[in-house]
Amino acid sequence: MNASTHMEFAPPPTGGWGRSMSFALFMHFLLLAALTWGVQWKTQPNTLSASAELWSTVPLEAAPAANEPEVTPPQTVPPPEPVKAVEPQPEPKPEPKPTPPAPPKVDAVAEREAADIALKKEKEKKLLEKKEAELEKKKKLEKDKLEKEKAKELEKKKKEEVLKKEVATAKAKEDAKKAAAEEKRTEALRNENLKRMQGMAGASGDDNAQGSALKSAGPSAGYAGRIRARIKPNITFTEDVAGNPKAEVEVRTSPDGTIISRKLLSSSGNKAWDEAVLKAIDKTATLPRDEDGRVPPVLEISFRPKD
Repeated sequence: MNASTHMEFAPPPTGGWGRSMSFALFMHFLLLAALTWGVQWKTQPNTLSASAELWSTVPLEAAPAANEPEVTPPQTVPPPEPVKAVEPQPEPKPEPKPTPPAPPKVDAVAEREAADIALKKEKEKKLLEKKEAELEKKKKLEKDKLEKEKAKELEKKKKEEVLKKEVATAKAKEDAKKAAAEEKRTEALRNENLKRMQGMAGASGDDNAQGSALKSAGPSAGYAGRIRARIKPNITFTEDVAGNPKAEVEVRTSPDGTIISRKLLSSSGNKAWDEAVLKAIDKTATLPRDEDGRVPPVLEISFRPKD
């Protein structure tokens, strides 16, 4: 197949290619200008962007079947609308900030005086607080001292009251004792005077006699020896005794001298000797009469082993 045959079956050429190429170059130029302007615009505070819409060539359609080709008029592609450049808006100017007022000038002398006054007031305040603390401490010490003194005074009063009670009790006891002794002495004196008055008419005693009976009564001086002499032969005792211990015995008799009872008043310390004396009294049974023919109802007799 030669070249003419090939061209015969090729699709018809599309018209408007040069116009499309020109439009594409124009759009690339606008795009380049927009990029350049955008780079320059970025140096400003506000960033503006631009957009462009690109158009390519119209796509080709396939050829119809092997029939007689119909000649179709070329379609005209409407040109794209030109891109409107965005006008840059002016950057808003920042509002000026209000300038703060300048601080007032301070006089160095006045400032120093104010500092001295403040320091002086602080010292005075501390001194006042110290004085108040010392005064409070002093008041507390005085209060504690006063409370201690009150406690001591109260304790002293209690001791004095206890001592007064003890003294009063001792005095009452002493007074009661004296009163009892005085009453006893008075009673004894009254009884003695009464006895004297009763026996004054027929009394037989001398001027120094103090009894109240008409005449003296009781065992004679030798009666105790006679009693011992009567009882001692009846004592049976053969033991050796250290020393000469004394056994005192109380003997009660009837008017005719018969021994009614006997009782050991004081032991000699030797039980065998005490028993021997009591048995001898029981064995004696009857005591002799005194010089006046009477036998005392109660007699206290002592016995020693070596007498």
